[in-house]
Amino acid sequence: MTATSSKKVIHSDAFVGVLLVAAAILALFASNSIFKNYYDALLLTPAAIQIGGFAIEKPLLLWINDGLMAVFFFLVGLEIKREVMHGELSTFDKASLPIFAAIGGMAVPALVYLLFNANDPVAVNGWAIPAATDIAFALGFLALVAVGAPASLKIFLLAVAIIDDLGAIAIIALFYTADLSLTMLGFALAGVTLLAVLNIAGVKRITPYAIIGVAIWAFVLKSGVHATLAGVITALMIPMQGQSADAPSPLKVLEHQLHPWVIFMVLPLFAFANAGLSFEGMKAADLLTPVTLGVALGLFIGKPLGVLAFAAAAVKAGWAKLPQGVSWMQMAGVAALTGVGFTMSLFIGGLAFDEAALLNEVRLGVLAGSLGSGVLGCTLIIMARNANEMRQRATPACQGAPA
Repeated sequence: MTATSSKKVIHSDAFVGVLLVAAAILALFASNSIFKNYYDALLLTPAAIQIGGFAIEKPLLLWINDGLMAVFFFLVGLEIKREVMHGELSTFDKASLPIFAAIGGMAVPALVYLLFNANDPVAVNGWAIPAATDIAFALGFLALVAVGAPASLKIFLLAVAIIDDLGAIAIIALFYTADLSLTMLGFALAGVTLLAVLNIAGVKRITPYAIIGVAIWAFVLKSGVHATLAGVITALMIPMQGQSADAPSPLKVLEHQLHPWVIFMVLPLFAFANAGLSFEGMKAADLLTPVTLGVALGLFIGKPLGVLAFAAAAVKAGWAKLPQGVSWMQMAGVAALTGVGFTMSLFIGGLAFDEAALLNEVRLGVLAGSLGSGVLGCTLIIMARNANEMRQRATPACQGAPA
């Protein structure tokens, strides 16, 4: 294998999916082996940053979830801005189908979860867990079976996942925010205002945005609003256009530079830190707890049902069109792949619950629902490909038959 081909494999969606699976398996092994105590101790290792009287002290797990994941959300924010300004979300014609699909893909899984947990005042807080899609994992599954599939299929999945992430960001801001510190929130808003001034003034250098963005993250963390939102807000302020028509886009440069760090470090570290489900003392009945069932079936049934039903309704009403060359069987496969929630579902689960038992139920539900969704989606897409190949082989014989 040449260096060029090796690089293509390493940066492929399928390789990224395999990397995340490996990180999750490593976490499961660590949680169910003689290394369990070391794994737990590592995640609880305290770390602090202090400047004068301003201090941030958290265990390593929360530095990953609040700090590194802010970088992930920053990259998501860059992708959202690029798609809205010049990409697949830039016009209503392009964005209508994934928007309707994503709305269904968030609403129906939440309803499925609530069917199992509406009467539990604690468990009900997890309603948003199955509403999210993991972009990297979903694209990884698609890459495994996408040979011969139209490129518009991947674009549709990517657009739905990005809108899903935007919905998850709004949900985190509205429903998973602790008591607010208005002083810290005021400092954060001042930082956002300064970023807007830099953008309007035509400042194209990335360094000032990065410095102010880090300060905004610290203030947002102290304010009670979840710190990852600072990543999205900062990303939306990054200039899209370069200093001149020939100059590179600051946003695209940042996106290109950050992508490998997020894919190969941030997401695998998050998976390793959050997928550690202990099977000690677990019984078959644990698969049937309301939280586990709500999360697993929300992802496995709610997600594809919501995406497919809302997409079909939009097409039937004339508000949207199917992507070129895409069949409804392929759409069903992609709809199933949106049920691969993993990273985002685990992330929201960590915001919804503090109790270890509930977090274990969330992990079990996310792992079961995501794995089932991946297998179902791949199966449907393979079936669609086989059906298409059969039609193509039958067409010449039909055309040559006498009238």
